[in-house]
Amino acid sequence: MSRVDHIAGHTWHGRKGGIENAFRYGIDYVLLDAEAEVSAPRLFGRNRGGLASVWDKDHGGVPGQGRGAAWVRAVLAERQIAPPARIELLAQPRMLGHVFNPVSFWICRDAAGQVPVIIAEVTNTYGDRHSYLCHRDDMGPITAEDRIRARKIFYVSPFLKIEGGYEFRFDLREDRVGIWIDFSGGHGGVIATLVGARKPLTTGGLVRAMLRRPFGSRRVLGLIHWQALKLWWKGARFQSRPVPPADEVSR
Repeated sequence: MSRVDHIAGHTWHGRKGGIENAFRYGIDYVLLDAEAEVSAPRLFGRNRGGLASVWDKDHGGVPGQGRGAAWVRAVLAERQIAPPARIELLAQPRMLGHVFNPVSFWICRDAAGQVPVIIAEVTNTYGDRHSYLCHRDDMGPITAEDRIRARKIFYVSPFLKIEGGYEFRFDLREDRVGIWIDFSGGHGGVIATLVGARKPLTTGGLVRAMLRRPFGSRRVLGLIHWQALKLWWKGARFQSRPVPPADEVSR
């Protein structure tokens, strides 16, 4: 049995360019072994209902039709990348049956526990999904000093052009998670962060999360639309949604 960790952290977004906008919100993520049976409070469900839950169908492929960790192994095999010894999923859980993850992360560990590959799974509010394969050129362990770059090809914000690139930075510790995503291009860009302490998931932690941040991802969607309204009011130019990329994964 593998434990489930709770990251009761915060996310910060800051827009770069002519129109300034920034916000910081509390947020709840869980981190778990995506292929093992989990030991967790009764209020948490793994492929079953609960106050909070994580379902394979929500990750690793089209939303609602995901294959979970099997999808990750297929993606790596297609690219002739060594199969991981352990695959972890860092994601916002379903809360009261509803889920929306703007970004979740597949963390691939080798036999020594190092992380040579991370897949950033990005979902927009239109229900489209695209994933970015993050690794060093030499396939060495990703450290907090590394900057992993990827070309942006997926429509996320209606107020930013697609053209440009991401720079990912990951600081994954036993007691803390830190992720920084810096997008440059398309009317300036944006910096997004996820930072929080990592602790075992408990019943008390789940209840406090629900009291502090009611409705889970419904709240996340509401805040996304609120920030979009603010950008529109400030004069940000709307960018039409293009056809999503044909490939599920890029680098």
